[in-house]
Amino acid sequence: MGFFDNLFGKKENREEIDPLNLSVAKMKKGYIFDYDLSSWEVKEVYNYDWGNHFFTREYKVFNGRETRFLHVEEDDELELQLCEKVKPTSVDPELSDYISKHGQPPKKIVFKGIEYHLEGESPGYFNEEDTPDQWVEHISWTYYDETETHTLNIEQWGEREFEASVGKVLRVFEISNIIPAKQAAT
Repeated sequence: MGFFDNLFGKKENREEIDPLNLSVAKMKKGYIFDYDLSSWEVKEVYNYDWGNHFFTREYKVFNGRETRFLHVEEDDELELQLCEKVKPTSVDPELSDYISKHGQPPKKIVFKGIEYHLEGESPGYFNEEDTPDQWVEHISWTYYDETETHTLNIEQWGEREFEASVGKVLRVFEISNIIPAKQAAT
């Protein structure tokens, strides 16, 4: 191995990244992007398997002050949601009892003055990209407001464990300046 190979590393050990073709849907841990006058770093990557060869991704992102979750769905077009976790009891103190009794959450939920309507129920499997062979079963319910710009999500893990998140629907152009992870570029 020559001096310059040691200094710069061999090219075959590097992951090839096309800087002109970076996509929100293909980000990895360590990537950085800009949204709403702030830079966000991808801290974790999660995968969802909804069956019938339909998969989505979610990124746990951090901007130095706040943690959010960027959900990415590639259907006919790229659909993005940026959400923050909230306590299910803050959405509705009786939410877990309601789901246990009825098998699903209510069709309408009012949270912080916004009226959300149930859009769909999605049973599926979840994993962290760092542990690709460990899939966990769960159910997700998605709500939108009347304008379909605000979203509320409720997830059930096991019999009585629930999570909730609220956020907004983003347009792809709102995410900019995607920079690859340091470890991917070296």
